[in-house]
Amino acid sequence: MLAKVHTAAVIGLESSMVEVEVDTSRGLPSFGFLGLPDAAFQESRERVQAAVKNGGLSSPRQRVTVNLAPADLRKEGPAYDLPIALGPLVRQAMTQLQLTARAFHRVLKLARTISDLAGAPDIGPRHVAEALQYRPRIWS
Repeated sequence: MLAKVHTAAVIGLESSMVEVEVDTSRGLPSFGFLGLPDAAFQESRERVQAAVKNGGLSSPRQRVTVNLAPADLRKEGPAYDLPIALGPLVRQAMTQLQLTARAFHRVLKLARTISDLAGAPDIGPRHVAEALQYRPRIWS
């Protein structure tokens, strides 16, 4: 399964769009990086897994491959930890809830609106749960 998250690389005073593609597949649990990452990405594996665990979520017990495109752009530092962590979590949520990417985006937008109306600074699980209640059901 493939999930794509967009972020930016900062090079001096310029920025460049980076697409983080996270693929989870069967196999021994591992974490691999492609696309010209620097040495700090080896530490990223531990940071991402610790953050997911401390957030009360389960990390995928699968082979995870992270591709950082474009490949010719050098990626440095921990700035990519969040997109790397979000990739498998977004894909897992979409699969469990049977949502398309468009529907998932709409649910998050509605959850943000519900959170704003409640005066909460962040989107919480109850905001997402309420947003999911408004999703149209298709019976077959």
